[in-house]
Amino acid sequence: MKVIIAEKPSVARDIAAVLDITGKKKGYIEGRGCAITWAFGHLVTLQEPGEYDPALKRWSLDTLPFVPDKFKLTLIKNRGVDEQFHIIEALCQQAEEIICATDAGREGELIFRYILAQANCEDKPIRRLWLNSLTPEAIQEAFKDLKDGHDYDALYAAARCRSESDWIVGLNSTRYYTVKHGRIGGGNDRVLWSIGRVQTPVLAMIVERDDTILQFRPQLFWELTSRYREVVFKYTGQRFEKPEKAQVLLDKISGQPFNITGINGKEKKEQPPQLFDLTTLQREVNKMHGLSAADTLAATQNLYEKKLVTYPRTDSRYLSQDMKPRIPKILAQLKAIRPDDIAPLNLDKLPFSKRIIDDSKVTDHHAIIPTGVKPQHIGAHEQLVYEAITTQFIAAFYPVCVKNITTVDGVSNEVTFQAKGTQVMEPGWTALFLKKIQSQEAADDQALPAFEQGETGPHAPSLHEGKTKPPNHFTENSLLGAMEAAGKFVEDDALREALKERGIGTPATRAAIIETLLNRNYIRREKKQLRCTDMGRILIALIQDPLLKSPEMTGEWEEKLKQIERKQLDPDVFMTGIGDYIRGLIQTSSASSADRVDTDHWASCPLCGKEVVKGNRAYGCSGWNEGCPFVLEPECKGITLNPRQVQTLLQQRILPQPIRIDDELRMLILSTQGMPIDLRLPSADRQKKEKKTDSPAPKS
Repeated sequence: MKVIIAEKPSVARDIAAVLDITGKKKGYIEGRGCAITWAFGHLVTLQEPGEYDPALKRWSLDTLPFVPDKFKLTLIKNRGVDEQFHIIEALCQQAEEIICATDAGREGELIFRYILAQANCEDKPIRRLWLNSLTPEAIQEAFKDLKDGHDYDALYAAARCRSESDWIVGLNSTRYYTVKHGRIGGGNDRVLWSIGRVQTPVLAMIVERDDTILQFRPQLFWELTSRYREVVFKYTGQRFEKPEKAQVLLDKISGQPFNITGINGKEKKEQPPQLFDLTTLQREVNKMHGLSAADTLAATQNLYEKKLVTYPRTDSRYLSQDMKPRIPKILAQLKAIRPDDIAPLNLDKLPFSKRIIDDSKVTDHHAIIPTGVKPQHIGAHEQLVYEAITTQFIAAFYPVCVKNITTVDGVSNEVTFQAKGTQVMEPGWTALFLKKIQSQEAADDQALPAFEQGETGPHAPSLHEGKTKPPNHFTENSLLGAMEAAGKFVEDDALREALKERGIGTPATRAAIIETLLNRNYIRREKKQLRCTDMGRILIALIQDPLLKSPEMTGEWEEKLKQIERKQLDPDVFMTGIGDYIRGLIQTSSASSADRVDTDHWASCPLCGKEVVKGNRAYGCSGWNEGCPFVLEPECKGITLNPRQVQTLLQQRILPQPIRIDDELRMLILSTQGMPIDLRLPSADRQKKEKKTDSPAPKS
């Protein structure tokens, strides 16, 4: 008997329908010498420390770091998992061959191999079904091209290393910082400081951005412009930091004629957009419709399971050569729902450029494209995502957009000006994105009349006062982009170059990372913005090891995992490095102290950066006479901070956005400094603690 293991019941039903297997049993479908069964995503996970040794149930610095010599597996404690696993186990033990039909990627491979290991069936013959979509045609083709399961041993090794390294770093660092800095009021209640290899650097980026905005002080500037024939011309020099210098030029040209000295037109061709990978899809849908990355992934996964789009968790924006013959058929099928958009395309002569077809840039899966199946009864989010994928796919085969960029130069009394305008000659692919393109052009373009070189006439010069602006708060769109290009945030030039194509996390996990930070109250949503909370800011301030909150480490690890997939790195070497890292982290963090004080620099204002000074009743910014409102009162609820504690607060930047620190936050900060403060956890969290005194290791 052959046993086929799918990742979800719905996929198992799709496979059974294609193979004409109809015998429904409890937990599987049987017929024609096959049994098709399914997981519910992950069924098996790594054991908690307390399962290795009951003494490890208690969180203590004395037991850290804990790195198992060999990791052990256990069933996930969710309803129905135990029953379904034992069905799979019994089938696998009877099987002559086991076929892996889980999602074709790193995590899908991990789900399958962990099931085999837990069922003691790793020695059974295995084969791999590699699916890019769930249409009947795709399933049939994949079964004709079954691979030896051991061809994917390197993929499994990378998945296992990812799982075990996240466990080691997340568990040890979370326990260390929670025990060291989380005690409240001298009792057993703690603030849980959850730390992860990927989530913590992402949180650090958000905290740094918010602090930059908080400390930003706008600077005034002045711009010199002139209006000639209803067109705004800008002075070609730098904008002015002092109005007096700008006024000199304004006086010089006031009442003087304006002359057109040059007209230059340049044709610009804009190539059609590339196809979507998961991250660019999430960014686009968030930007256009405000949908979260998690909601976009969920909608795309649903579309995949409804056979409407191809596999979603991809990092490629290209198609492989073997896809060429299928594309005209897909576009022909899309005529039923997008007739006007498909009509301009010659399906017999599609422009398959390197921007579309490139085998070297397709790894596990090609770009996300529609399958051609007509959608029926899909939800609102699914409709938005489907429209985005379909429009991008059609646009990729449209002609280029041709624009004429006109630059007009002018001068008045030797002061030079310039104006620019754009005229669309051939809209090409932009015709499919009319509203989006129009809104972009309306913001920074102006229509130009027909100027003639040498013409002259009166003009209206003027000065405009402006202020510099801080960077924008992260949105999910911009944060996903920052995670994808994490190397840009590394200060070291050599490392930044090495990491320029490495990101934090993977396309499949980035949405979950953002949701984890939201669920743990380290960040919050404010409309489209993602902002750090006070708890998130405190956590980043507490972490002394820069690698733990830097994209440098996670970017390097992600690259090494890819090397393991390509059989370029021994998994044991990688895991030895992880163990050495966490041992060094615990040792270094224990040796250094958050209480250490910089004697050369007392403290600077978190709002403007000037020196903080001590007054009669409070600490304040030395720039108070310049308008800085920062004040820190040292006394709260009968407890007075001494100068060293105030210095620690300010140097670690553990401050919310206010002029004065919130009382509860102050108490929490004091507790992390080892002071006996009577502040308990909120009642709901306290009840959970009372029910379960020995907490399992938090997930990283």
